[in-house]
Formats: sequence, C-alpha cells, structure tokens
Amino acid sequence: MRGHARTVFAGTEIESFELEVLGIMRDLVGPGQDIILVRLLGEKPTYTGVVAGMSGSPVYINGRLAGAIALRFGAFTKEPIAGVTPIENMLRAAQEKTAAVAESDAPRRYLLPDDALAAAGLRNVSDPYLVPIETPLTFVGFHPEVIRRFAPELEQYGLLAVQGGGRAAADRTAPLEPGGAVSAALITGDVSIAGTCTVTHRIGDQLFACGHWILGYGDVQIPMARAEIVHTVASELASFKIANIGEVVGRFEQDRRSAIVGRLGAPPPMVPVDLTIVHNGQPRKYHFEIFQHPKLSPLLLNIGLFNSLFAAIETGEEMSYRVSGRMAVRGFPDVVIDDLFSPTDSGIPDAFFVVNNVGNTFRRVFTNPYQMPAIEGLDLTVELLPDRLYATIENAWTDRSEVSPGENIVVKVVLRPYRGPRQVRDIPITIPLQAPRGDLRILVSDATLLNAITRTFLLGGNFPGAANFGRRINSLEQLITVLNRERRSNRLYLSLFQPTPTLLVEDKILPSAPLSQINVLSDPNMAFRPGGGLLFYESILNEASEPLGVVITGSQWLRITVR
Repeated sequence: MRGHARTVFAGTEIESFELEVLGIMRDLVGPGQDIILVRLLGEKPTYTGVVAGMSGSPVYINGRLAGAIALRFGAFTKEPIAGVTPIENMLRAAQEKTAAVAESDAPRRYLLPDDALAAAGLRNVSDPYLVPIETPLTFVGFHPEVIRRFAPELEQYGLLAVQGGGRAAADRTAPLEPGGAVSAALITGDVSIAGTCTVTHRIGDQLFACGHWILGYGDVQIPMARAEIVHTVASELASFKIANIGEVVGRFEQDRRSAIVGRLGAPPPMVPVDLTIVHNGQPRKYHFEIFQHPKLSPLLLNIGLFNSLFAAIETGEEMSYRVSGRMAVRGFPDVVIDDLFSPTDSGIPDAFFVVNNVGNTFRRVFTNPYQMPAIEGLDLTVELLPDRLYATIENAWTDRSEVSPGENIVVKVVLRPYRGPRQVRDIPITIPLQAPRGDLRILVSDATLLNAITRTFLLGGNFPGAANFGRRINSLEQLITVLNRERRSNRLYLSLFQPTPTLLVEDKILPSAPLSQINVLSDPNMAFRPGGGLLFYESILNEASEPLGVVITGSQWLRITVR
C-alpha cells in the first residue's frame, strides 16, 4: 500500500511526502503495540532520511489517518525506513489513568524479524533494530559548552541536544494541526529548553503528538509550546530539525509509549528559580522555571544554574563563590542555603561545586520518600569573589590543659591561607557546668568532618547500613530540620567531646542520655524502626564556631582535663 505523511521541513509550511508500506510488525514494542514499517519516498526524505523532530508526522493511507512516524531503522542506512505507531494506540494513550508508570525503563531498541528485514531489503545489516526517533532538544540562551557538558546525560533520556535555535515570534510558529511542529518545554523563562516533535492528530483542544514517549513518565505536567522549524539538517548519522520555541499554550498530560497527549489552555505549575549573580559589585538577575518531576528536575536545575554562572567562568579569573538563599516549601520551614566555595586545581569547573551543592539540597527535598513537596520557589544569590578564599588548619593548642566546670578556655588555631602568611586565631569555648571530671577531647575542624561525625549520616552515606540510616528520618519536616543544621564551610568549629553516650533518635541528637532511655531506645531490634535509636559512645558537650570569610579545611584533636 502507498500513502503520504505531513511534516514541516523549514518555516511554518506543512509539506506532504509519499511513502510505501513494507509490512506490519505485530506486538513489536509490547503486547498490542504493533508497528507499521514504511519506506519514505520523495526528494526531501530521500536526502535527509528519517529526521529527529519528525516524530508524530501523521501518515495517511487511502485518505485515512493510519498513525504517526515514530521509529527509525538503525544508523547510516541508505534508505529512509521508518516505523509508524498506529493511531489506535495513540488514542489509547489519552485514556491511561495510572498515576505513574515504569515505561521510561522499557526497552528502547526493537529487533526486526528476518522477514521484515527481507521486505525492506536490509537482511545483511549489522544492527537490525528499530529505535524511537530522538527528540531534538532546543536550548535558548545557553552557552555551547554548557550544552556539550550535559548532552550525554540528556541522551540517556532519548533527547538529542541540538546547537542552535532561539525564540520564535508568535506569527512565525507552525499551526497546531496535523503535521505542524509542537514543543514540550522543560525549562521556560530567561532561558529555555524544549523538545520538539510533530502534531499527529487534534480533537478540539486535545493534541496527540510524537508517536512515542519523550521521557516515558506516564502522567506528567509539561508545558506545551508553539514552535518554528528553522531548518532540517541532513546527516548520515542522524538528521535533525533546528527549532525556535514560541509561547506556552497549554500542557502535556500523558507521556506514554505510543504518544504524548496534551491540551490547550493554562500552563502547568513549575518550580520558579530566581538567581542573582553579583560580580564586581554589579548584580545580574535571572528567572526561569523548571518542569516538575523527581527524575529530571534536579538535572534541569543544575543545567540552568551552571549556565547562569558560566559567563563568569569564561573570564579565566580565579573566583570563590559565596552562595546564600532559601527554598520555599509550602507548609514547611524554608530550606536555608548558605555556604562558600573556593576554586580547586581539578579539571572540573569550579562552578560545578556550587551547582552540585545547591542541586543536591534540592534533590534531597524534591525526591524525599515521605510526601510530594510543593516547592514554591528557589531564591539564590551567588557573589563572585576574587582569588582563592581558603585556609588550612595547621596546628592548635589550648591556653591551659586543666580547667574547672564553668570556666572559659581559649583555643589558639594556626591557619595557613592560600598563598598568605600564617594566622593565629583565638577562639573561646566554655566548659559547661555539667562537664564530668576527667579527660575531654576538643575537635578543631572544618564543617565537613564535623558534619560527617555528627549529622550527615542521617541522610545516608557510603558505609555498611547506610540505607538504613536514611530511614531514620521519617518526615519531610525532619529532613528539612537536618538540612538546616548542616555546618557551613566558611566557619571554624570547636567541638567539646565527653565520653558519655549519645542517642540518635530520628532527626534528634540526645547527648548524655539517661540509662533508662538508652535501655529502651537503643534496643538493636528498634534501631532502624520509627522511634528507635542508635547509641554512640561520645557526646558533644559544647560547640563554638567563628565565621572567617574563607573556606576552612583540616582538623586537630586536643585533650584537656576537668578537675
């Protein structure tokens, strides 16, 4: 049988081209998921082959809608062979009611049987698989180096990062009708990221597009945007469309194996991000919003933040980063973000440490196992400071070795700044009245070591039983409490340890716990259950810190005697 398909090769004009049917692959992509195998005909498809962005191009046979072009055959093929998703399967996608599916983990390569290969004249090919056509991902306002760095991660989702593209004027976008271009926007605002494919079918305000998933996340809320196809780039490896992204006109609500389904109207809720970068006293403000999904939102946040910082990285100037801000979570205290980052000699851009720190905090909240958080916004200020602002703890001692309860002692700390003379800091700490007689230990340290000793294990870590430690936090509120208690890298910490037990119960640290509590809460059978406790054989009796304006590294242990 023969038919024709419709798509946009450039601009807004929907063009038709012919095709011929090679056969039907029954249950190729799953039970009841047939694929129609076709060969594209005509000058343009023969020249470009099957194009990334052509997904969803409607196929008509005998004047009736048969389905959408959705799969391509291998790479470096001499003929434009494509797989067509039947329209019946696409319409069924709109009826899915499951809250979540594991379709994103389903196979993305489908082996063709020998008779199909023979019909297509491809019996001797080395890679006899149909694969979903990649979705070209347009980056608006992004530096090429940023795209290059994140392209491999996006490729794992079937998204092809495309250099080029921008914003489309309202009168330059393709019509939202079969054969027209449409985009699923993952980031909107001052910068944008959107994947573009083709509209297959429209019923009133409801659109069916792509002929396959974009991410495979099932029920979604992805902004639907208009698009303009700037040009179709021909490549023997993988041809693709370059698109400009237009205004958001609705939302995609289903992202299924056979189609993405959306509706014109109000845009979906997003996570707003406000970022202020201060360099040489001059602030630059950015605003963007990211698509909400536990698997992808943390990566999108990292891409947006890194791109905003990249202009400063390009200068080659060595800079430290002071980060401050808050993440607002509806119904909960704000998550406080406050830290300082110094340059390193690694090959990784220094801004990555900033991005990963903020992104990790966002990921812990957004992907928590307790409840779906309503993140109302992330407001960040990043101040770029010249030079490497860090100092190493070289030595420390106390002004006396014997003390009495209630007295103050002074700990003298020798710091070696980066390329600077040694400095001696005097930091007082009080010996509490309840301090036991005998030897006590003082830890002079940076935030990293102290967090590792006392608190961060509550969030999990790389040690035996780490997965169980993470279960000790039983609510989002407890998680936010632990995050807000994290020590900061630009402070020098003194911690006074006594040889008495500490109980760890959920997000609470109970030093010098009574024997009755220890006997009940430290029962091994209760350790990893709600309300159970873990027993450690030292307690922090007192803690002092001093902000120094530089990143502190290193540690020293001291010993004093209480008389």
